[in-house]
Amino acid sequence: MVSHLHLAPAPKKTDESSARPAAPSSIRVILADDHARMRRSLRLLLDGEPGVDVIAEADDIESTVRDVHRHRPHVLVIDLRMPNGSSIETIGKLRRQAPDTHVVVLTMDDNPVFAQHALAAGARGFVLKDLADSELPCAVRAAALGEEYISPRVAARLDALKRSLGDDQLTLRELEVLRLIALGHTSAEIAAKLHISPRTVESHRARIHAKLGLATRAELVRYALGRGLLRT
Repeated sequence: MVSHLHLAPAPKKTDESSARPAAPSSIRVILADDHARMRRSLRLLLDGEPGVDVIAEADDIESTVRDVHRHRPHVLVIDLRMPNGSSIETIGKLRRQAPDTHVVVLTMDDNPVFAQHALAAGARGFVLKDLADSELPCAVRAAALGEEYISPRVAARLDALKRSLGDDQLTLRELEVLRLIALGHTSAEIAAKLHISPRTVESHRARIHAKLGLATRAELVRYALGRGLLRT
């Protein structure tokens, strides 16, 4: 009589590679940018990537939100400045309403304050347009896995920003104003760039001087340089 052997199942692997979520076989992407030529360039770039499929394009906030709800892409690539609404507010809204869609922000501006706002709203990636050829495919693949990708040029400035926030209790807006002051912009120019009044800029300037204990613009410039806020 032959006895039957009962073999215990092999133990499941529990290392990091098995715990990591698998990338979708085809990453569905929506492109949102108000410049048609830019969208064409980005589409050519991403369509040339194996396993990446651009399924829709949008040219304003309203069509972006509508297309995300309609198509439920894995990744939304959105310009930081879109017409008819705020990209940052839209990121927060979509993270609540369409949590399976991860957002990559694309911009010409390497100001780390914008990156901080985007990441705080729920973005998974922050990529510079002039480096999109090399960075955007990496950011899209990382986002599809729920991982974060920040342009290395911005990441260094973001580290400096976080150190400044922790050390001197400056707000994000105050750091934004400080950086522009150090770059030589007048209060009127800063107000125009940040869409606030010159009077509000002056209030921020006064609080910056008080918090840092610095009296002159030259001292603010040295502070900003020392913290890497002006690093290119």
